[in-house]
Amino acid sequence: MHHDCMLLARLARVSQEVAATSARSRKTALLAELFREAEAADVPVVIPYLAGRLPQGRIGVGWKVLGARVDPAAEPSLTVREVDDRLTRLAAVSGPGSQAERTRLVGELMGAATEDEQRFLLGLLTGEVRQGALDAVAAEGLAQATGAASADVRRAVMLAGSLRTVAEALLADGPRALGRFRLTVGRPVLPMLAHSASSVAEAVGKLGVAAVEEKLDGIRVQVHRDGDTVRLYTRTLDDITDRLPEVTAAALSLPDERFVLDGEVLSFDADGRPRSFQETAGRVGSRTDVATAARTVPVSPVFFDVLCVDGRDLLDLPLAERHAELARLVPEPMRVRRTLVTGAGDTGPAERFLADTLARGHEGVVVKGTDAPYSAGRRGASWLKVKPVHTLDLVVLAAEWGHGRRTGKLSNLHLGARAADGSLVMLGKTFKGLTDAMLAWQTARLGELAVEEYGWGVTVRPELVVEIAYDGLQRSTRYPAGVTLRFARVLRHREDKRPEEADTVEALLAAHPGVRP
Repeated sequence: MHHDCMLLARLARVSQEVAATSARSRKTALLAELFREAEAADVPVVIPYLAGRLPQGRIGVGWKVLGARVDPAAEPSLTVREVDDRLTRLAAVSGPGSQAERTRLVGELMGAATEDEQRFLLGLLTGEVRQGALDAVAAEGLAQATGAASADVRRAVMLAGSLRTVAEALLADGPRALGRFRLTVGRPVLPMLAHSASSVAEAVGKLGVAAVEEKLDGIRVQVHRDGDTVRLYTRTLDDITDRLPEVTAAALSLPDERFVLDGEVLSFDADGRPRSFQETAGRVGSRTDVATAARTVPVSPVFFDVLCVDGRDLLDLPLAERHAELARLVPEPMRVRRTLVTGAGDTGPAERFLADTLARGHEGVVVKGTDAPYSAGRRGASWLKVKPVHTLDLVVLAAEWGHGRRTGKLSNLHLGARAADGSLVMLGKTFKGLTDAMLAWQTARLGELAVEEYGWGVTVRPELVVEIAYDGLQRSTRYPAGVTLRFARVLRHREDKRPEEADTVEALLAAHPGVRP
């Protein structure tokens, strides 16, 4: 085998070994070894494949096409890049006779694959081999393979917004390539995320001197302004500039010419109370007549952080200093409300602030350590969200057809959380909380994600994240984690979240120490 072509067999074996070990150090070593053998040109395929994703997105082959048994090849010969080329061709097939053509192309691909490779490809095409949260381990593996410091690799990934971009640069040019990744106005970075705490007292106890800010139920947005140019990005780094002209106008009204702000976009009703998340999300998601949408559901930005001002990178400054810059740049109506507390003995003001925030129709508070830097792209231990209602982000694994007035709609959702090995574990089902509009949307979306149809419903690629409210946990032998959710109800579909960001079984059990499976 010559060095310039990584074989699919090698990748399939490593993927299997990584999934089979729970030791992080072993996962890292396996990936480091793989990256040492990879060329920069392999990276755009290798990295998504390791995470169980296709660079092409959805390819439109269901079980009907994949179910046909094809005799495997005796020897591995497929390279990673060749498989990618074939899948690109497959994704492009459309029009009359496309089912037969897809079947032919899949048959050719499977016929060139060994038994192990066939298993890996099937998993890839059905979304079964998703290894959630692999990016962090892959970044460590890259550091080991190239002799770069892991902290530098992590920071570069966060600034590039993509592990792939950093991996290509590292494999092509070595550690010195990391210097190219700086916070640049106009290039989005992954946002810093919060962990959960069960109460304000717990959060303040952990963080000491802290800012308590209202937690707004909107769409996270990162606003970049460079002179007259403004760009808006979601938490998954999608560019939504064209859809929110009023946010662009707000950014252009600020005194500085070059900055990056972090905040939420939400719509308020005539009384100044927040409208439902679904209305805001619909506004951000709609690409149709923007002018009409802006009149019917106007949105406002509310900012809580600043990452860069006048081209100066503020990420490593403590929150207290970043907030001083924010207060100078952004007028009060456009800033998140907050109060400061001095530590564990001083929770009274924080409790009152939480009660006041809930009364104004928001969903809770985020408690932030004032001395902490902005750790983009990670769930920082210094941001803790407190919400009175338990909520979880779970992945839809399957859905059942509804009855009565829900006939013909995919209604009852099978809900999965992430396990330590990256697989998804079912925690329960629910059809509660769904409005007619949500039912219609979910039926269409799950139809696109369907892998197999049965009399009772469909199993789907595990890609749709839903936010679920629940009243607690109870033991249950019916479900694989040994627990199930009590009174689960759907709050909203979270198209802005990836399945890798869903909540873990461990975090759920840790939040309910009284319930042990």
